Amino acid sequence: MAILSGCSPQKYSTNIDEGLVYCSESDPISMNPQLDTSTTTADATAHQIYNRLLEFDTETGRIRPSLASSWLISEDGLVYSFELRQDVQFHHTAYFTPSRPFNADDVLFSFNRWRLPEHRFHSVSGGYYPYFESLGLAENIADIEKINAHRVEIRLHQRDSSFLANIASDFSVILSAEYGDTLMSEGLPEQIDELPIGTGPFQYSDYKQNHYIRYDVNPAYWQTVPSHSLIFDITPKSSMRLAKLMTGECDAVAFPARVDHPIIREREDLVLAEKAGLNIGFWAFNTQRAPFDNPLVRKALAHAIDKNTLLEAVYFDSAIRAKSLLPEASWAYQPDASDTGYNPVLARKMLDEAGIKPGFTFSIWAIPVERAYNPNAQKMAELIQRYLAEIDVEVNIVSYDWSTFRRQLRQGNHDSVLIGWSADNGDPDNFYRPLLSCDAIPSGTNRARWCNRAYDDILDRALQTENIDIRKALYLQANELIFDKMPLVPIAHAFRYQAYREELSGMVINPYGGVRLGGVTIARD
Repeated sequence: MAILSGCSPQKYSTNIDEGLVYCSESDPISMNPQLDTSTTTADATAHQIYNRLLEFDTETGRIRPSLASSWLISEDGLVYSFELRQDVQFHHTAYFTPSRPFNADDVLFSFNRWRLPEHRFHSVSGGYYPYFESLGLAENIADIEKINAHRVEIRLHQRDSSFLANIASDFSVILSAEYGDTLMSEGLPEQIDELPIGTGPFQYSDYKQNHYIRYDVNPAYWQTVPSHSLIFDITPKSSMRLAKLMTGECDAVAFPARVDHPIIREREDLVLAEKAGLNIGFWAFNTQRAPFDNPLVRKALAHAIDKNTLLEAVYFDSAIRAKSLLPEASWAYQPDASDTGYNPVLARKMLDEAGIKPGFTFSIWAIPVERAYNPNAQKMAELIQRYLAEIDVEVNIVSYDWSTFRRQLRQGNHDSVLIGWSADNGDPDNFYRPLLSCDAIPSGTNRARWCNRAYDDILDRALQTENIDIRKALYLQANELIFDKMPLVPIAHAFRYQAYREELSGMVINPYGGVRLGGVTIARD
């Protein structure tokens, strides 16, 4: 992001007449969500700058057209044909002027970048595409063919009942092939992820790290053109975000702290929206490190904590206890899934059986940012630290800045971590595969670094059928295997909240990913 930080000649102003001001909690990792799975990056980019072939309706959860106006699926479920929308313009900015509208070349460029190692842009910006890698999506795509300028076909090796949901996710954005060609010829390919070009409602203007991101209106947007420009005011402290919301310096804020909810509800000029969350907060063990490679140790530690107390102390009645990865909102939710109970005597006995002597010490990494799935990981770590002290286990709590934290996690330097996952679509595979499959270890989304071929086989079989009952039965098997091996401890499914000023209209919580601000309007006095 160093180049981005240097491309900020304008002085930031909090004058709300300039447009909508959204208070974000931290900096994005990239301006391209293909490269990162964090909520912060998705919020700043996915729906502000870009579009996808398909998208989710935030109210119904159904997949609907976006840059693809229609699609067909072959009877065997292996060929997907997409008719592309015509006359969609890419952003015209100070750093790039496109000569043509969106077409099939842009689809091939965007998909082939993350799926083909030999693609000229694959290794640009590091060559990591965590969402796609965690799903093994590239390996299942046999070919992508341009039929004509406005039609593409994608062929799969095996049927995948979650395929449409995956390409409607925040990460399946469409980039400009022409912009890529221009940057490559200039010897500046990395700028495709730093100075972005998309087809979304806003176009990138400038960015000052730790301060703001400024977006201009895309006057040629193919849907309703926004009525305002956009500023992301980067404000890490939740108390400061609330203060800015109350004074009108911010129109909406990310992750309003639970303790502030009563204050927001009491004010007539503020709105606190709530929606059941498609998320999971959990405690993951690094199963590639001893003694966490022993399921008995992992289950012992799971029995040592009281999840109900954690929910009361951290979530303030804004979450429900998690038994498995899936929340109640999922069609594959299992209400009678096996769950661990608080039993410190049993926990100590199991540790003794595993040869773990009193005084054993390990680390719990606590995410340094607020998330719906865990609004205060530091506090949760401190509570777990006290519980484990009761069974003669010592805990060191570790944290870093968010970028360093994610990099160290990806390298597997943790013993255990308090983190979570927010669904990118409504398909159960979006929980099971990124969080615990073997393919998700290199991508970094499998924080437990757990690889079980029987588990992966269950997930593969679930994708090869459209029969909901068969899929439910297979995910039940996956739940039983997770409980038996305990690579992670499910803790909570949290509600999602959005706080904003009452003069905003169209502010809707998106249960499937990043915030959408293009359709929001402001009624200023």
